[in-house]
Amino acid sequence: MSRAPMWRALAALAVIATSIILSLTATPRLGLDLRGGTQLVFEARDSPTVQADSSATDRALDVLRRRADALGVVDPTLVRSGEKRIIVELPGVLDPSKAAEVIGRTAQLAFHPVTGPAKDGDATALPDESGRPLALGPAAISGDGVSDAAERSDPQQGPGWWVTVDFRDADAWQQMTGAAACQPEGDPKRRVAIVLDKKIISSPQLDPSVACGTGIPGGSTQITGSFTHEEARDLAVLIKGGALPVPLDLVEQRTVGPTLGEAAVEASVKAAIVGLVLTALFIIAVYRLSGLLAAIALMCYGLISYAALVAMGATFTLPGLAGFVLAIGMAVDANVLVFERAREEYGLAPARGLAPALNRGFKNAWSAIADSNATTLIAAGLLFWLASGPVKGFGVTLAIGVLASLVSAMLITRVLTQAVAARIGPRLSGLASPGAVRTWLARRNPQLMKARKVWLAVAGGLAVAALAGLFTRGLDFGVEFTGGRLVEFGTSRPVEADTARRLVSEAGYPGAVVQATGDGVAVRAGQLDPAKVQAALEGQAGEVTKRRDEFIGPTLGEELRRNAVIALGVAVAAQLVYLAVRFRWTFGTATVLALLVDLAVVIGLFAWLGKPVDGVFLAAMLTVVGYSVNDKVVVFDRVRELWAARRTAPLAEAVNTAILQTVPRTVNTGLGALFVLVALAVFGGDSLRDFAIALVTGIVVGTLTSSFVAGPVAIGLARYDRRPAPQPPAPKAARRPREGSGAVL
Repeated sequence: MSRAPMWRALAALAVIATSIILSLTATPRLGLDLRGGTQLVFEARDSPTVQADSSATDRALDVLRRRADALGVVDPTLVRSGEKRIIVELPGVLDPSKAAEVIGRTAQLAFHPVTGPAKDGDATALPDESGRPLALGPAAISGDGVSDAAERSDPQQGPGWWVTVDFRDADAWQQMTGAAACQPEGDPKRRVAIVLDKKIISSPQLDPSVACGTGIPGGSTQITGSFTHEEARDLAVLIKGGALPVPLDLVEQRTVGPTLGEAAVEASVKAAIVGLVLTALFIIAVYRLSGLLAAIALMCYGLISYAALVAMGATFTLPGLAGFVLAIGMAVDANVLVFERAREEYGLAPARGLAPALNRGFKNAWSAIADSNATTLIAAGLLFWLASGPVKGFGVTLAIGVLASLVSAMLITRVLTQAVAARIGPRLSGLASPGAVRTWLARRNPQLMKARKVWLAVAGGLAVAALAGLFTRGLDFGVEFTGGRLVEFGTSRPVEADTARRLVSEAGYPGAVVQATGDGVAVRAGQLDPAKVQAALEGQAGEVTKRRDEFIGPTLGEELRRNAVIALGVAVAAQLVYLAVRFRWTFGTATVLALLVDLAVVIGLFAWLGKPVDGVFLAAMLTVVGYSVNDKVVVFDRVRELWAARRTAPLAEAVNTAILQTVPRTVNTGLGALFVLVALAVFGGDSLRDFAIALVTGIVVGTLTSSFVAGPVAIGLARYDRRPAPQPPAPKAARRPREGSGAVL
């Protein structure tokens, strides 16, 4: 007797137990768009003396971190992105102008001679560590003249800490200290002021041993005093951090109010619950007890996905939550594939019973499941590598969801169904009958591929009509791709769109794009002062509060737009390569051509409706790529199987039969995903509503093009394919029976 079911059951229990422990012990990390706060993205640029490389950016990062701490921000996050960018997340900070001013000032470090105590009214004077103002001469050494700084201690010289500073130009330091040493001991002129961002961080007195005119040779010095270890370390970091002062340009800014974040979390949770309940009810209605077991596995899927994300320390963002909800619908696909194959196997040999049919269903569905999920993982990977900001979170969440769906369907569902298969009747299982759709198709047996030229003409006309929107209306690129500023205000009284546009125009922004909803106004322009717009709206809208504030620099907007085009191009090319390797080049080309029709329809629809095209739209498009190819992989996997079984029959016959056999799976999977997307559209707010519209369109059109575009194109390209029909899989060699009793005497 095989021990595989027992090991699968133990593995399923281990996965579920681990997920429960992680879910209860780990705390999720919410992104700023869910908990409120400000995100700033700075880009370092070259100065006349310093190149903005990764080392300079790292030193600037140290200074920014100190400033963030000085703001009193709880749990700030500062990371370097690429070679020149620094991402700063400040939870709870809702004044982006103040945050940018304090955080983003260029770190300017300089060493100044002290010319004496400051006179009354001297605006250029700076207070020293004790608060006494000093008059300073011009900077003798700039920040880039420092090569290193570190805290030091030596037990042999007694307790205490000091700071060592090394200079690139030893002569400049020696000349500066030689001039200061000519002043009498105790005179302020005998001091050297170290100034960072117009603030004296240290003004040490020269030691009496330093001779007049001689100074301190060697390009190195020590700053002594009653330093604790922490004080010495902080001073060394400040000096070293300012050693490579590079200008920082603010290229992106996002601010989200906490109420908007709470509403987003609440909406996403509602969408997840409603989508999961509707999907579970649907598969229970279609597959009865097997559907109930699959619904239990789906709940385990949600638990596994959540546990994996919190264990990885992933940041939950609004698009990421959308990916989590969407993956619920996609997780249904593997279960539907298995159950439909089990129905077929039971229909071919009902005398064998339900358990063998289920085993063969899991076995025969694995090829399509693996290929379809691989294409979705390609799309998720491209989102992670080529997208930016919260959309990266969507890519991570989608990838985790795909892997978790494989575990829930191929492990947990299998354990549950096999545990009860021998104890229930086929009718109660829901797998005994082929289903109403399959029965109707078997009786009618429509020859869809005879009209393949008509289907291609209709698809071409639909694509042309959709793309006409690009030329007549164009795409409304969001601030993320064009650069500029987007501010969303909440209003206590509703405002008509025309009234809001007039008020914003009177505030000095006649070219701004203004959108009004029931309880809010969104304003987008290249340059925008949120305070002026807020004051203009208050006369008509009552109490006005700022919910969201986003700024994207023009260079970053151009880069994001370029990356979006590259992401879509690479996604299409990657799918073509994958399918050409797994199947044959004709199937891959047919899939890509059908995929282009899907993308054209979605893009054209957004052009006609005037919907914004932003990072969330990019996430939707790449998801459409993965989902559409997923559907076409299932069809061509069945074509390959049928064609190999009847190698002398025309390819059109295999394609037609494959389409009819996979229609039940396509319909059931599509409905499962649509339940979730409708929940997202209803509860998810404006941004996720557009996301849901794009995906609903992509799923519907992608399902149709799998049959009416990909199939006919593959048949037409077959005349150029010199490879023979695929070989049927070789039968496995039967196991030799064991000889003897196996006893040891």
